[in-house]
Amino acid sequence: MNDSIHVVCPQCGAINRIPASRLDARPKCGKCGHPLFSGHPVELTGNTFAKHLSRNDIPLLIDFWAPWCGPCKMMAPAFTQAAAELEPHIRLAKVNTEKEQNIAAQFGIRSIPTLVLFMNGVEKDRQPGAMDSSNIVQWVRSRLS
Repeated sequence: MNDSIHVVCPQCGAINRIPASRLDARPKCGKCGHPLFSGHPVELTGNTFAKHLSRNDIPLLIDFWAPWCGPCKMMAPAFTQAAAELEPHIRLAKVNTEKEQNIAAQFGIRSIPTLVLFMNGVEKDRQPGAMDSSNIVQWVRSRLS
């Protein structure tokens, strides 16, 4: 049994190996010293997306959104609340589909907001439409159990 996990630093992109038993102990990046979890979603770009998708050993929940989308704006605070509740066992991230059209096209995002849950770099499930924080948390936990 592997007792350590890899977590990508949202600040510098370094890959940190953390004992699984220490995940709840507010781990910091070994390279830049910033907390690995802040209770806020990480904004992913074309430069950071692939590393977070492929190198995090914890599930990755991505909110595909756009700045002009009313439901996306309404859901943003709920997604942040869900991050505070689900971290450090799940990384929450956001992808702006206006800026990152290639990523949105790669995953066939046809409506926004759309939540996509990844495990080990592979899509496990997706949910289109805005949700409140309790529904986000419940949906994610039901997919991981």
